[in-house]
Amino acid sequence: MPTEKVALIDYGAGNLHSVHNALKAVGAAVDVTADTNTVRAADRIVLPGVGSFKACAEGLRAIPGMVEAMTERVQVGGAPFLGICVGMQLLCTRGLEHGETAGLGWIPGEVRLIEPTDPAIKVPHMGWNDVALLPHARGHHVVEEGEAYFLHSYHFAAEDPQHIAALTDHGEGLVAAVAKDNLLGVQFHPEKSQSYGLETLERFLRWRP
Repeated sequence: MPTEKVALIDYGAGNLHSVHNALKAVGAAVDVTADTNTVRAADRIVLPGVGSFKACAEGLRAIPGMVEAMTERVQVGGAPFLGICVGMQLLCTRGLEHGETAGLGWIPGEVRLIEPTDPAIKVPHMGWNDVALLPHARGHHVVEEGEAYFLHSYHFAAEDPQHIAALTDHGEGLVAAVAKDNLLGVQFHPEKSQSYGLETLERFLRWRP
């Protein structure tokens, strides 16, 4: 199999270095890039993200033409896309962290604060937790059941249950992964999830949606 060219979007959103290292470890040719032409030429797109939804959305939109280049390559060109943590959350219609901020709108839903009914459940949701596939997502080519590392205070509330690929239990079922056509988003951090995370990234490189 030829080496896949992966564009890892650099928009000042944090976990670039560790995601870059994890992708390289599973054999990807990674361009850490804020260049729209590189994005348009990539075989696959990875959007990382840590911090607040608002800051990440503003950072992405601050790069001239980046959202348009991603849309052209992913939504029109069909390149496989992986969003990680806030990178996944940005797929939504809107985020409610520090006010209302528009997401990419690629998977309908909103990102809202985790509000557990049990006071013993702490926010942020931090540490290792199960990734449990929903019945309609069993057999997905990238996401499998296992344990992954999470760190988030906001969660993706998807409008269509069919777009939820996996849940994790933190006082309630929180979205661990969303999937739609060539789009995949994971709330957990594959780059911090040891063998489970690396195997997830490896399957993403082989994925032919």
